[in-house]
Amino acid sequence: MFPIRDHNPSGRTPYVTLALIAINVAIFLLTYPGASEAELGRFYWAWGLVPARIMAGEGYETLITHMFLHGGWLHIAGNMLFLWIFGDNLESEMGHVGFLLFYLAAGLAAAALQILPDPYSRAPMVGASGAIAGVMGGYLLLYPRARVDVLVIIIVFIRIFAMPAWVVLGIWFGIQIVSGFAASADAGVAYWAHVGGFIAGLVLALPLWLRRGGGGWWRQTAGQPPHPHPDYRLERSRVPRVRR
Repeated sequence: MFPIRDHNPSGRTPYVTLALIAINVAIFLLTYPGASEAELGRFYWAWGLVPARIMAGEGYETLITHMFLHGGWLHIAGNMLFLWIFGDNLESEMGHVGFLLFYLAAGLAAAALQILPDPYSRAPMVGASGAIAGVMGGYLLLYPRARVDVLVIIIVFIRIFAMPAWVVLGIWFGIQIVSGFAASADAGVAYWAHVGGFIAGLVLALPLWLRRGGGGWWRQTAGQPPHPHPDYRLERSRVPRVRR
């Protein structure tokens, strides 16, 4: 299941979201392609989040820098897609500066929960997934019934379904929890960082939700975005058919 867009247009230009995407992509293109495995290892050790270094009182800058590093093409493509889909609406609600602080705070909370189970791990953690999980948590609180188009691929079955955000994000969050308990220490995916970021996003977005009216705002909007949403539909191609 791959979310490809939401039916929730932003009320303003998401400058911070666009800037975060641009910075992440630029750093990835400057560091990943063409680098050897040994070079990447040294780079991730220096700028990725290594719990053992943090516990030793060094490398505190990596609490931030690790959010802008990625370990592969699919890693950065997936993260930036999720940030693009869900980030613009939170930025519209929180303002540019507020959203940036929210994003960084969620990333720090994600790092904390990843460190907690194994504080002396020497495996570098890289990626914006924890911070973006926070964005997803905040989105779920504010727009639980916003429609999200999801691309479903099962072998040769390929379809696009419009699902409520609470279904899409709830399934994703459940997978992170189950995977966190089931995965081995060397799984290579920071599932607990995703869980920590998501929960932090819910908590950090709570004051905004309460200012909007809390449960009353939900009842007023039925959990939908508080504005008309676009209805994306597939149309028949205008290109004329040509028989074989």
